Amino acid sequence: MEKHFSEAMAEWDLETLFSDLSSAKGRHLTPIEKIHLAGLLCGYSPVEIAEKLGKAVNGVESDLSATIYKYVKLLVERSDESKISNWRNIAQWLEEAGYKMSGKLEIKDLMTDKNAAHITNINIEKNQLIFMISVQVPIKPTNEQ
Repeated sequence: MEKHFSEAMAEWDLETLFSDLSSAKGRHLTPIEKIHLAGLLCGYSPVEIAEKLGKAVNGVESDLSATIYKYVKLLVERSDESKISNWRNIAQWLEEAGYKMSGKLEIKDLMTDKNAAHITNINIEKNQLIFMISVQVPIKPTNEQ
């Protein structure tokens, strides 16, 4: 997946999404299912996914209908919809369910040696050790500064 649809890894919580979809499926997602889903999450149509992977369009569309579409509908509780009206619904539903990371930053992405936590004071009061800690965290990831 890293080679074909790597932007999905940067924008989506794929680890949680794959785990949750595996639960909906009842077993682990296959590597192909993960790649097809990543393509959808990157905004590629089934036709474009097939082209990028060098596969037959009908095969990719058939695989998506038999697997990913079904699992996502179960996960986001849209199983009342008999057919996905548009492949874009998948990314939209998963974003609404909170799997897209846009606007979310991980603390580890913000921390550097320069802004790590520092103990500024240690006191002993009433048989308790009290630490005063100073933490400075920038509001942008370190690679954007």
